[in-house]
Amino acid sequence: MSEIRRDRIHNQYVLIAPERLHRPDLAVEKKLNIPKAKCPFCEGNESLTPPEVYAIRDNNANSSGWKTRIVPNLYKAVQVELENKSRRDGMFESIPGVGAHEVLIDSTCHECGIEALDVHAIENWLRSIIIRIKDLKKDKRLIHLSVFKNSGQTAGATQEHPHTQILALPVMPPNELIFIDRNMRYYRRHGRGIIEDIVQNEMNNKKRVIEEIGNFVAFCPYASSFPFEVMIAPKKNYSSLDECTRDDIIDLSLLFKKVFKKYSKQLGNFDYNLFFGLAPLNPNFDNETFMPYLNKNYRFTVRITPRIYRIGGFEISTAMAINPVSPEECATLLNSKGN
Repeated sequence: MSEIRRDRIHNQYVLIAPERLHRPDLAVEKKLNIPKAKCPFCEGNESLTPPEVYAIRDNNANSSGWKTRIVPNLYKAVQVELENKSRRDGMFESIPGVGAHEVLIDSTCHECGIEALDVHAIENWLRSIIIRIKDLKKDKRLIHLSVFKNSGQTAGATQEHPHTQILALPVMPPNELIFIDRNMRYYRRHGRGIIEDIVQNEMNNKKRVIEEIGNFVAFCPYASSFPFEVMIAPKKNYSSLDECTRDDIIDLSLLFKKVFKKYSKQLGNFDYNLFFGLAPLNPNFDNETFMPYLNKNYRFTVRITPRIYRIGGFEISTAMAINPVSPEECATLLNSKGN
């Protein structure tokens, strides 16, 4: 039976419609098939990328022997060198594309997704993100940070080698600003943030929980927009990844490993998007009212959205997802014997 559910995080509706599960529109995976010799992210091909911004290594920069490597995006959407000064054109206004756009090469392994990395390699990936968060915060022009992975062509990837993009902007995206405002109003009514209550509800309910390790829990959200969508959130009010302790990062790395092993056993080799929901880097006129309260009411999240079904006209015209697999069924399958 179909069901319309409200997504309390994004304040939108999702149509859970199991009747549409057997439509003949399953996304077909297409390999990019970029040979290692020509892959700019493979070890030994460091000359094919701009000079690195950061790397975990014990030797000279821009050479082989690294564990993770961060370089400016060759096709960057924004540039840190520009001046953050608005321009007017009659009733219209624009600002230069100020910001940072970087690529984190997750590991030296060309074929290794998260499920194939050892826990220490996942730690290196997370620690590299933390280093960049801390460094980008120093540029007070930068307000919003987007950290995301596109894996596979269906998810928008143009490079086969596993990598993560880091994009910092001088403005707050409207959807994030709307959420922070709703979260503040929720906090004033309840003394808790929205994510805090969602996490507690899922931990009490248990039927959508995938895994709990240390201060983190992974679950299929009640109003999942995508089949097999998983959200990871801390059990404490960590507003950003850089607030985690060393032990937290170890636990979070193990949780990533376990979740992706479950995915691999259930879905095989699948395309997906992964993105972090992080507190603003710095205050500006849009968010300064909320900044003093983020350590009390904001929790960072990680959202993993497998791209195994295509979206169509209904989804685009209504901004309302149709999910053919209920989150309860997804949790059952991911937690099934052998996973």
